[in-house]
Amino acid sequence: MTEILSDAAVAFVAELNRRFRGRRNELLAARAERRAAIAAGGSLDFLSETAEIRAGDWTVPGAPADLTDRRVEITGPTERKMTINALNSGAKVWLADLEDANTPHWANVIDGQQNLYDAVRRDISLKTDKKTYELSAGPYPTIVVRPRGWHLDERHLPVDGEPAVGALVDFGLYFFHNAKELLERGSGPYFYLPKMESHHEAALWNDVFTFAQEQLGIPVGSIRATVLIETIPAAFEMDEILWALRPHICGLNAGRWDYLFSIIKYFRDNPAMVLPDRAAVTMTAPFMRAYTELLVSTCHRRGAFAMGGMAAFIPSRRDPEVNEVALGKVREDKEREAGDGFDGSWVAHPDLVPVCREIFDRVLGERPNQLDRRREEVSVTAAQLLDVAATAGSVTEAGLRSNVSVALQYLEAWLRGNGAVAIFNLMEDAATAEISRSQVWQWIHNGVTLPDGTPVTAELVTRLEDEELAKIDQPGGNRFAEVRTLFERVALADDFAGFLTTAAYDAID
Repeated sequence: MTEILSDAAVAFVAELNRRFRGRRNELLAARAERRAAIAAGGSLDFLSETAEIRAGDWTVPGAPADLTDRRVEITGPTERKMTINALNSGAKVWLADLEDANTPHWANVIDGQQNLYDAVRRDISLKTDKKTYELSAGPYPTIVVRPRGWHLDERHLPVDGEPAVGALVDFGLYFFHNAKELLERGSGPYFYLPKMESHHEAALWNDVFTFAQEQLGIPVGSIRATVLIETIPAAFEMDEILWALRPHICGLNAGRWDYLFSIIKYFRDNPAMVLPDRAAVTMTAPFMRAYTELLVSTCHRRGAFAMGGMAAFIPSRRDPEVNEVALGKVREDKEREAGDGFDGSWVAHPDLVPVCREIFDRVLGERPNQLDRRREEVSVTAAQLLDVAATAGSVTEAGLRSNVSVALQYLEAWLRGNGAVAIFNLMEDAATAEISRSQVWQWIHNGVTLPDGTPVTAELVTRLEDEELAKIDQPGGNRFAEVRTLFERVALADDFAGFLTTAAYDAID
């Protein structure tokens, strides 16, 4: 076992913070200013000042060998059992998640880094009272690590008296301990970058990467990044984000759940942008089709991979009828993505790896990807990206109840250190919990009524809290009393909390 917080590793992370924390802070302030302009009546559009980048004839660097075939990627936290199961899953890539599927309890942060260290070296096992988990013979998926977003701090590792930037802690520790080892093994330090809102934030990551490689004597360009397009402002800057991250970029991902959360958050004051029940907002909604079509065409025009979204279904061992319906939806979703030209897609459970692989195998054949499908016929306008009003569906009591129950159950698990939680046969993480609580806020503050005319109010939500909490098994040591207060803070307060994870951070170790 290596010492994750060695003096040299901590010094490296501290230097990253001293050089880049100030710029991070400025970019977060710019986010707030941009959102305030929208609230004051402004609009989102493609940037006039970067028109030359969008019109230019350029491509990104070719991908390294172990990232050319990404037809099925499994996601999950860096908990030790999940790490072993992911490596044994048969997927092409494991998204090792230090972000939405993880909670920033300090023990999780450090244990996750240790598990990644062991996974890189193929020296990882776990013995429990019931079972021993060990690596199979392989082959193993390529590891791609997702650090926290720019907005999260890490108080457990202060630098010059201030909290460190969580993203720089996650990136810095993994890169410091594993970059050289990965290169020696024929791979490299690869990352998924979450929740960016502009190409300026991508440019910051590019500078972090360049400095880190030069500091440790790693060839510049060894790092490869895939950016999640999961905020509505970023959807208008896909070309610019690819451009800003050269020579380190290799693709974009359609981060559908955070994307929906971002739309709710960004336009929360606008009654014309109210979304129906979460379950009613599918990838066939016109604004979601515009988003994915634009992503595939932009990526393939630039020689970058277009990665599909998460299949969050968790197979049931007790209810085959639930499985049959849900697997049908998963297949439909993956067939649509493969048919649209995506190069691969995500699943949350090892049992879904063969389902996703079969569908992409059928479309890809012997090809490793679909970069040759340029989708030049696609033309997406700003109005299409923002056409939320064309979404079918309504706000129902069942949808409201589901949001309340999911948010309460997820937050309780989150406070206890679990960031990926199976609820109603779906793998819920911070992104889906954000949708649940932000929809409640949006419906209340925009005067939404249920089909029978009942207005969605804080009083109604409070009654539903009582009823849903009564249905939930609450074993000893649970934190539901705290959770209720937290939920009401992020769903019922007059002001809108930017992220529930930042609101909850002070309540954990």
